[in-house]
Amino acid sequence: MSDAYIALADGRVLEARCRAPGTTRGELVFTTAYTGYEESLTDPSYEEQVLTFSYPLIGNYGVRADRFESSRIHPRAAVAREFTEEMATWFESEGVPAIDHIETRDLVTSIREDGAMKCGIAAGEDVTPEDAKAELDQCKEMSDHTEIGQQVTTPEPTVHRGGGEADVALIDCGAKGSIIDSLTERGADVHVLSCQTAAEEIRELDPDVLFISNGPGDPANFQNAQSLVEAFAGEIPIAGICLGQQIVARAFGGDTEKMAFGHRGVNQPVRDLETDQVVMTTQNHGYTVSDPGDLVVTQRNVNDDTAEGLADDERGIITRQYHPEANPGPHDSLGFFDDVLAMVDTQSAVTAD
Repeated sequence: MSDAYIALADGRVLEARCRAPGTTRGELVFTTAYTGYEESLTDPSYEEQVLTFSYPLIGNYGVRADRFESSRIHPRAAVAREFTEEMATWFESEGVPAIDHIETRDLVTSIREDGAMKCGIAAGEDVTPEDAKAELDQCKEMSDHTEIGQQVTTPEPTVHRGGGEADVALIDCGAKGSIIDSLTERGADVHVLSCQTAAEEIRELDPDVLFISNGPGDPANFQNAQSLVEAFAGEIPIAGICLGQQIVARAFGGDTEKMAFGHRGVNQPVRDLETDQVVMTTQNHGYTVSDPGDLVVTQRNVNDDTAEGLADDERGIITRQYHPEANPGPHDSLGFFDDVLAMVDTQSAVTAD
């Protein structure tokens, strides 16, 4: 008799093995990455989702806290063909349900064909298929998680010193730690601020760059972050990553839409439209920019032509849909952070003139 079940929105209930007990629900998505499972699981962009790993064995090089992108696991649950004992122990210590011994090839194929779907999970002694179905019945669409930003943003402002060469106001919509590291390594002081921060507070800080982070959910639900972009557009340089690109696009009259199953993995090819160079990128998003508004599309996904980079040189705007700071890799696009800080020098020169 199975001790875990996953109920899917398509009506199926699949049997599995419990690796960490609990009942939960969320949007079922998958990642194609075969390394970086610690980074994926601690990425705040997976909040309110159930993460399925397409690679069959997860945990084969252990669990190390120095690889984490945040202080906790963010997916509501995790699914794999097989988790190691160390992974099971980690999930259980954090109270995150995990299941394996499931045919993930079939599950990933279903998501690709039918799109990301709601699911319910029940794992542990004496659970039944009805327990999983009950969780599914309570599962909300991602767009209905209107307060998701407050679940992942910093509760208090923090400062990460990198040498004082520039002050970056990072609006934390669910920021990965490696974004902060990538900026401090280049000499910037990073002020991590709540996504609910008022424009007046940022003006008192007087930053050189406004940076909108990655994060979970529908960009339409991050109205305050969008209003900050609108308030500082043309005044200081603005950058964004992932959800940040979507928020910036909406602030400049653009629009966003939900993707069928999103981009999640470390093997997404992106073409730069100016240089015609293709780089491999790490991605994790379920929404995309459908209309760039007043911004120019500078990069596109090779597979589906979605917008991967936006810019406005005159107003000092640069964004990426993928993660240039990707850990464990690839690191083809780390130069994005140099480009962001170069806008500070350009703005300073214009001001001096």
